[in-house]
Amino acid sequence: MKAHSASLINSVALVVIGLWDYIASQILSSTNMVPVAAGIILLFLYNGIKKEDKIIAHIAVVITLLVFLSLIKPFAEAVETNDKTVLIQNLILMLTGLLSIVYFVKSFIDARKNR
Repeated sequence: MKAHSASLINSVALVVIGLWDYIASQILSSTNMVPVAAGIILLFLYNGIKKEDKIIAHIAVVITLLVFLSLIKPFAEAVETNDKTVLIQNLILMLTGLLSIVYFVKSFIDARKNR
């Protein structure tokens, strides 16, 4: 898998699960839209990532890392409260984010080797 494919999967997951969470939430908050916004930004960066633009790829990996780190606390709270829906949502987003980060790092290493 290439970094752009992993990023696309992560982007779609962020948008879909973020919208699901926003719609299903009884308390409509703009905070629930943060994953959606991050997913949309990553979707806009997709072509640059696919063309292996270094700056765009680095921006995308920083956004992905920030989203991944921001999911740790809600994931821990979901484990603590045994909220299975939130647990599954966060687990999916964390796994797709981690997958994306791994493939970004792999692509950075490969690009450096090819220079």
